[in-house]
Amino acid sequence: MSWINRVRNAIPFISKKDTTPDNLWHKCGSCGQMIFAKEWQDNLSVCPKCDHHGRIGPKARFDQIFDPGSCKILPTPTVKEDPLKFRDGKKYTDRIKAARSSTGEQDALINACGAVEKAPLVVGVQDFAYMGGSMGMGVGAAFIQGVEEAIKRKCPYVIFTAAGGARMQEGILSLMQMPRATVAIQRLHAAGLPYIVVLTDPTTGGVTASYAMLGDIQIAEPKALIGFAGQRVIENTIREKLPEGFQRAEYLLEHGMIDMVVHRSEMRATLAKVIAYLCPAKAAA
Repeated sequence: MSWINRVRNAIPFISKKDTTPDNLWHKCGSCGQMIFAKEWQDNLSVCPKCDHHGRIGPKARFDQIFDPGSCKILPTPTVKEDPLKFRDGKKYTDRIKAARSSTGEQDALINACGAVEKAPLVVGVQDFAYMGGSMGMGVGAAFIQGVEEAIKRKCPYVIFTAAGGARMQEGILSLMQMPRATVAIQRLHAAGLPYIVVLTDPTTGGVTASYAMLGDIQIAEPKALIGFAGQRVIENTIREKLPEGFQRAEYLLEHGMIDMVVHRSEMRATLAKVIAYLCPAKAAA
């Protein structure tokens, strides 16, 4: 044992190295700044140096949006797992088990009902940590569940998208969730209820090609990557260099594809204001 360790162990108010938590710091994925974990959480997982919006899961999102004590998480719909008996590097069932173990969620889309500034709403959140937020039968069933719950409660449905696209392990069954979601949105409109989309980083592939771009109001978080195909694929197809900031939220706002870019700290107030405009009677109640 070195003399440094002997001195450290002899002084009672210096914590031993093996008892020091290894999660005291968070490294920003954009600028690389080391941020104290408590500061990162208090700042809504946004870097205080470069304003990079980190990816967050359903629980953190619900805590940020809903009025305290109003959130009720809806049970995840049950669907047939591994309908195609798919296997690549490993079994699809093993990938599902690993995703559930790491996230604590049954699938990539979780719904909850509650209120924001006393206005009722149903919120769906895609978790990118669950197999890249990919859209499979479970996500499709959860999306329809969220819409049906909003119709039942006569309130808006708000979805926070974050996905790499359709889930390849479910083949055509994953692509069928695109028209299913579109029909569900039509039912929501037929009931006279708004559908609000919040695009977070990243929202790509089949999700962008369906329910992520069908909102009555399209909101995005700053610098969120939003698109269908990747930049390299597009450049190889059109044989041209894409402009700076292509497929980022600010570029889409400038070109009219979304309605607003909203900082995470202002998201709750913005949603409350939008709902008050779209559902004035409910906001007054």
